[in-house]
Amino acid sequence: MGRYILRRLLQLIPVFIGTTFIIYALVWALPGNPFAGKCGARSCPQAYIDKMTEQYNLNEPVIVQYFLYLGKLLTGNFGETYSGTEVGTLIQNAYPVTVKLALVALIIEGVIGIAAGVLTALRGKGFLDNLVLASTLVLISVPVFVTGFILQIVLGVQLEWIQPSVGSDPTIGELFVPGFVLGSLSMAYIARLSRTAMMENKRADYIRTATAKGLAPRRVVGIHMLRNSLIPVITFIGTDFGALMGGAIVTEGVFNIHGIGGLIFEAIMQQEGTTVTGVVTLLVIVYLLMNLLVDILYAALDPRIRYD
Repeated sequence: MGRYILRRLLQLIPVFIGTTFIIYALVWALPGNPFAGKCGARSCPQAYIDKMTEQYNLNEPVIVQYFLYLGKLLTGNFGETYSGTEVGTLIQNAYPVTVKLALVALIIEGVIGIAAGVLTALRGKGFLDNLVLASTLVLISVPVFVTGFILQIVLGVQLEWIQPSVGSDPTIGELFVPGFVLGSLSMAYIARLSRTAMMENKRADYIRTATAKGLAPRRVVGIHMLRNSLIPVITFIGTDFGALMGGAIVTEGVFNIHGIGGLIFEAIMQQEGTTVTGVVTLLVIVYLLMNLLVDILYAALDPRIRYD
């Protein structure tokens, strides 16, 4: 297992370089003046443009710019905004809230989605199965911002069960409803994915053999059927963590959460290429590490998989 982890870590290096280079090129190689509008209504002085161009290495080819940026990145320096603020400081202030929100959403979608899928698969077609299929179809069809707006109005304004806006340092309780909104779409997919996988394994030969051997139903379901059925679910959840962190722009906007989503949105609106590149690079690292974790969990869930 140790050799496999080392090999996978080495494989992440070219993937990281390739993806971050594409991100950097897309942000900085686009035509246009990155300093447009930085000096108010009038155009910026040529001396200012020359200074900023030299500071951000914009007079160099894109490939040279990237490796200069990569050298700083390896030392933990994400660069500076045009106003002189450290991007690392902005990320440090915004990231904990988004990580907390994404973890809440991940737990909610995992627990409710897997439980709904397992129950409907075990009980077969009936009222519960139709209820889960209908409710997941609604969650898939309705946009996330609509779900968030409805819950905010109903639970926050009319019933006053929650605060319509989340504070600057929210607790887990304050992030429960925003986390449910953020993970609602993935929760619907997980429920359907779990249901399908459980129903397929329910008719497998090894399940009939385990039942014929006289094993307790709880052991047949929990040890044999559920472990094999969770493999596609774990794959989805692992890759979804990065998507939840990067896709929280709408949810954070609805509930006034000051996290990574709002930081990316403001950076795009203000054309702060350094901030966009730094945040997206960090999301790439999260994706790569989560994929590595998913690969390692495969061996624990499925005894047929061996990493020698």
